[in-house]
Amino acid sequence: MPPPNTFIPQTLVSGVLASTRAHPKKIALAEGERHLSYGDLADRIYQVASAALQSGFQPRDNIALISPNSLEYPEIVLGLSLVGIQTVLINPRLTSSEVDSILQDSGAAGIIIHRSVAGLISNSHCGLQDRAIIIGENYDAWRSEALRKDFDDLIQEVQEWDTFALGYTAGTTGKPKGVMLSHRSRVLTFLSMSVAYGCYSPDDRSLALAPMYHGAGFAFGIAPIFFGGFCEIMPKFDPEKVLHKLSTLALTNTFMVPTHFNAIFSLSSELQGKHRFPTLKTIISNAAPLPQATKEKIVEYFGGNVLHETYGSTEAGIVTNLRPQDQLRKIRCVGQPFPLTQIQLRNDEHKEVGPGEVGELFSRSPYLFNGYWNRPDATVETFHNGWVSVGDLAVRDDEGFYYIVDRKKDVIISGGVNIYPREIEEILYRHPAVAEAAVIGVSDSYWGESAKAFVVQKPGTSLTKEDLESHCRDSLAGFKIPKTYEWIEALPRNAAGKVLKQELKQLTKEES
Repeated sequence: MPPPNTFIPQTLVSGVLASTRAHPKKIALAEGERHLSYGDLADRIYQVASAALQSGFQPRDNIALISPNSLEYPEIVLGLSLVGIQTVLINPRLTSSEVDSILQDSGAAGIIIHRSVAGLISNSHCGLQDRAIIIGENYDAWRSEALRKDFDDLIQEVQEWDTFALGYTAGTTGKPKGVMLSHRSRVLTFLSMSVAYGCYSPDDRSLALAPMYHGAGFAFGIAPIFFGGFCEIMPKFDPEKVLHKLSTLALTNTFMVPTHFNAIFSLSSELQGKHRFPTLKTIISNAAPLPQATKEKIVEYFGGNVLHETYGSTEAGIVTNLRPQDQLRKIRCVGQPFPLTQIQLRNDEHKEVGPGEVGELFSRSPYLFNGYWNRPDATVETFHNGWVSVGDLAVRDDEGFYYIVDRKKDVIISGGVNIYPREIEEILYRHPAVAEAAVIGVSDSYWGESAKAFVVQKPGTSLTKEDLESHCRDSLAGFKIPKTYEWIEALPRNAAGKVLKQELKQLTKEES
């Protein structure tokens, strides 16, 4: 059955173009002294689309984008998506070999790369180096010299369920996979964000500081301009500059990961005390677990009515949200289901468990990904009759709030008993001398596995194994207390702030 005559596919660029018609002279994006009005942004989106077609690219081709956050980032993804070209979003902090692996896996037909990281493709085997479009060099000429095309026919062919981008997973347990993201998933995410967070309107002003190649960083950077607001883009995170911008640019919202908060709270009390945030109404945290001790610091510093902790994944989109009024009432909680989201917690037999029981979290919503690029087997493993799981274990309470217990693959089985590292990490974070902590399972000749803690110590403090054992003993059963501890300068993390526990496990193997 064909769609009704009134059906109009809602694509990634549709909201931006609608906002352009409403107020073309309004500033949409800024990066320091550089800025773009909605009219200018729309023109550049059309120019990118025209240039791509005139360069011989076709709808459903993949073009790699390798760049730190920049004013050009949104226009490139939006322009390519306008004509059905899929952007491969690549972390510019990867090594050349890692980038090359993604270029080959995605079958990229072209590359757009920022000049600051152009060396990443110098030894690539993809054969595209000589035709690379370089932001800061030939990009502006490539874009602005293109002849404007009539896109009406092409736009009609782009459907809202089509893939607009491939976001590659961090690959902590194997080779990274390309997560296919649809227009529909992100448009509906934006609409639900505007309801859940209350900070996306033509009057709102956002700060985009998380990397835009990451699913969450991209969503929270594009949503402001989808609704006609303003977005300040930060190319590089700097905690002091973040506080300065939040306090001086009349910003109403921002998105941060836990490592951002850690950096802010590592600033001196004097620097923190210089700033006030009278216009700030929403801070969203996502991408990695936010320790309860850090939540309490955020509430104390930024106020009790701004913090939302969101749980989700690149594959499932946003799954839950804990609202400001529940941050201190629901301890170590990630909230209730996001709008339009259904959640089930299942045991190993795929039967739903009741309140208070640990189960693997499955979700179903319109935000789900289209599947993994060229990985049908992995896609089948992730989908279960329309429900998606990325292997997280959770508990639901009697009020319908969810608590992430741990990653299924990170559970430690010691003497036949399950130990959840996240519970131990929460306790370690509360020690005044601990800056960061991560717990993994290591081989134990007697127990099978035992807990090992990696600890980042705060500068100028004193800390011993005995101190940590005594601290843990006050809150944890004896079998949960780590048997071994290792001091480390910094925890290995990906750009989203997630601790790379596989690297910690590898480090332990090398030392044994």
